[in-house]
Amino acid sequence: MKPAMPWLLSANGGFVDTAGFLALHGLFTTHVTGNFVTLGASLVHGTSGAVAKLLALPLFCVVVVLTRLISATVAERHHALRMLLIVKVLLLTIGALLAIAWGPFENGDGAPALVTGMVLVAAMAIQNAVHRIHWGSLPPTTIMTGNTTQLMIDMADLLRGIGGEERRALNARFSRMGMSILSFAMGCALAALLYAWIGVWSFVLPPLASLLTLLMGE
Repeated sequence: MKPAMPWLLSANGGFVDTAGFLALHGLFTTHVTGNFVTLGASLVHGTSGAVAKLLALPLFCVVVVLTRLISATVAERHHALRMLLIVKVLLLTIGALLAIAWGPFENGDGAPALVTGMVLVAAMAIQNAVHRIHWGSLPPTTIMTGNTTQLMIDMADLLRGIGGEERRALNARFSRMGMSILSFAMGCALAALLYAWIGVWSFVLPPLASLLTLLMGE
């Protein structure tokens, strides 16, 4: 794995989540549990997108289970990882084509938005699961709350002056966590800027970035 690969994964995670949120009426495609909050907002304010938010978590769970089964069934670990990353690229490509063909989406509960959203949720479910199964030593690339918490704990430990081997390990982890958070934030910012500029055409970028991560994993 190339050193830049985790950063690109984090940036792509932030990009897909932000672009999906903007295009699909508040649907989180990466951080799917956030849809509990936006579902409540949709129901209270009477806005569209409630159906997609209800479907996102069950679909996410099914895809994670399938990803685990594939990883456990394919004998060669590298082949399983490559297969799953290829499927993720294909799903993001399909999601981009659907978004361009059907977007912008006037109704978050309409079939075009639902299908597009669920394809993107499935793609990011694979990234979430692959990280847990194959890259467990790396900081999460899709959910930054845990990374931020650990970063602040490490900062507190640095401030209180720990030393020796523990400090060297902490510095290494601090750097990895910080880069993951920064990359995710940059992906979010880029998605917002591109969506404001070119709308649904911004969905072209995630499959290209995912293809690059696939090549980095060779």
